[in-house]
Order: sequence, then structure tokens, then C-alpha cells
Amino acid sequence: MRNHARDEKKRVEKLEKARAQHEERNAEEAARVEAWNADLEQRLSAYRDRDVEAVEWFADQVLAASTYPYGFPKAHQVSYQADTGDLLVEIDLPLEDVVPAARAYRYVKTRDEITPVPRPEKERKELYASVLAQTALRTVHELFAADTEMVVRSIALNGHVATIDRATGRDVHPCLITLQTDRNEFSQLVLTQVDPRACLKRLRSLISPNPYELEPVRPLVTFDLSKFRLMDSLDVVAGLDSRPVLMELTPTEFEHLIRQLFESIGLDSVNTQPSKDEGVDAVAMNTDPVMKGLCVIQAKRTKNVVPFETVSALAGVVEHKRAAKGILVTTSWFGRASEAFANEHGRLELLDGANLVHLFKEHMNLDVIPGPVPPKRRPQ
Repeated sequence: MRNHARDEKKRVEKLEKARAQHEERNAEEAARVEAWNADLEQRLSAYRDRDVEAVEWFADQVLAASTYPYGFPKAHQVSYQADTGDLLVEIDLPLEDVVPAARAYRYVKTRDEITPVPRPEKERKELYASVLAQTALRTVHELFAADTEMVVRSIALNGHVATIDRATGRDVHPCLITLQTDRNEFSQLVLTQVDPRACLKRLRSLISPNPYELEPVRPLVTFDLSKFRLMDSLDVVAGLDSRPVLMELTPTEFEHLIRQLFESIGLDSVNTQPSKDEGVDAVAMNTDPVMKGLCVIQAKRTKNVVPFETVSALAGVVEHKRAAKGILVTTSWFGRASEAFANEHGRLELLDGANLVHLFKEHMNLDVIPGPVPPKRRPQ
């Protein structure tokens, strides 16, 4: 009897411990589910309010959940502009080897082996072009279909392939398909009955004339610029006096004036939100075929010398954004350490108040008064 009572006590204790552990796990799981649902509800609310991060997260989830056959890459990136409802999408497309080289397989009885029946080269090229067109159309369809709140009004898509240039051995990422369409236009399509390539040609699109040979097309929307939170441009020049004092402009007016300067120089330039993108005030795209590349621009309206830390921070942004050049513009001046650092870096350009006077006069015929005169330097 004593042994039975002892065993029963152990059994009850073990049962109570297991019950407590079970209830603890249930409570943890319930808390996890509640937190997950609360997060989803918060994201949904932000998504309905056209919050940029929420819409981009949603679009990313849609693309990540899309299933494709083996050989199709999943890499993609998205950027949403709340003021216009435009969604910019960049996807990686499959390489030409996604189309099998063999059309069929044949058993050769005399040799007791199975041999491939080659697919004609023309057929491979046509199939590959069709696959690319289908992938682009499917991506746009899935994004519009999943957007039940209709916060996305239009989609611009660039389809690239990640491969190696056989002539140089270097990694390349040519754009083979680029298109723009709005929800109303795309909703008129009966995708189950269209010819994919003909359908793309009907939309605002460019298709590589020879995708099998990776012949690129110029994207309708430069996706490099969409990595930055864009804001509408402002025409500052129209409201300026004959000899404006740059220090008397508001920070926003000064930033937009710098944008207009770089556009006058010949760069494609837009402004970005001042609180985003690591302090970058503007981005400019040089479309010259020789000097082509992305420039990140900071505009500092100050009476004091620009700190060295500001210059070194811009160098970090240039590396992070993989930009061709970083340009730091100021109404004041730079110290020797900053100038030496920029020269050594090689991709930084520093423009002080004196440079601004010259550039505004040369490219905009505008006489400006920058800021205070820098102190005279002691001889080294």
C-alpha cells in the first residue's frame, strides 16, 4: 500500500507538471498568435492608409508567395509612391536555359539507349521570349489582384536577368522587358486568351528584340531612383529675386534650387524626402553613355564650415547605394581634411559657395549670393 501511495503521488505530481507545461505552452502560443494578428491588423490599417512601408511589405509578400518552376529566380524589389499610387517593381527573369534544349527523347532499340531530340533554335528563342512575357504579365496580374484595397493605381515593371557577359566575364544585369500600365487598362485584358508578346506590345512596354542573346532595352522607369523616397519638384527659380541670398531661402527651397541646378547641368534629378535615405537630399542620374551612373547629392545651407563627419558620412552613403558619385553642396566651405578625404576617395565632389556662384551663373544665368566668406587659411 505504501508503494502504491508513493507511486500515485509521483504520478499526480508528474501529471500536474505536464498540465502546467501544457497550459504555459498554450498561453505562449496564444500570445504569439495575438501579437501576430495585431501586427497584421496594424499593417492592414497602414496599408489602407497608403503607408509606403506597409504597401511595399504587402507587395513583397505577394511576390514571395508566388510559385514558379525550377530555374526561375525569386529576386525582386519594390518601391511605392503614395502620392501617385505608382508601384515600381523590379524582378529577375530566368535565363535562356530554362527552355529545355531537347524537345523530346527517343529510345534507340539497336543501341539500347535513350537519346534526346534537339529542339530547333528558332523554337527555343520563341519559347524563351514567350516565357519572359508571361512572367511579366503574371507578376503585374498577381500584384493588382492581391491589392483588394486598390491602393496601387499603376505598376511599372522592369525584368532583368542576372548573368555573365561572355565577352568580358563580368556579372551583368541587362533589362529585357520594361512596361507601365494602370489598373483600368490592365483589367480589360483577358489573360487566358492573349498572346503574351502581342499583349505586352499593346501595353506601354519595351521588349528586347533578341532576348535569347540578352540584348537589353532601356527601362521606362529607372529603378535606381525609386530606391529613394521621392517628393514632388518645386520651381524655386521662378520666385527668386535677381540676386537671391541663398542663406535666406528655406531649407526646402534651397534643396529644390540645387535640383534645378543639376538638371540645368544636364542630369536627370529629383528630390527626396529630407527625413529619409541617410540625409540624401537629392538623387541625379547621368544618362550620358560614357559617364552614366547614379549620383547622390547633399545640399547643406549653413554659415559654418562643413564638418568632416558630414563628408565621411556621404562616402558611406555612396558605398551603400552603389552610386557612381556623391556630391556635397554648401553655401559655406570645407576644411582641408575634408578636401583631402574627398580627393583620396575618388567618387566624392565638394562644391562650396564660390563654386555655386560660378555654376549658377554658367548654367542658369542666375547671380546668387552664397554665404559668408571662408576665413583665410594659414600657409601649410
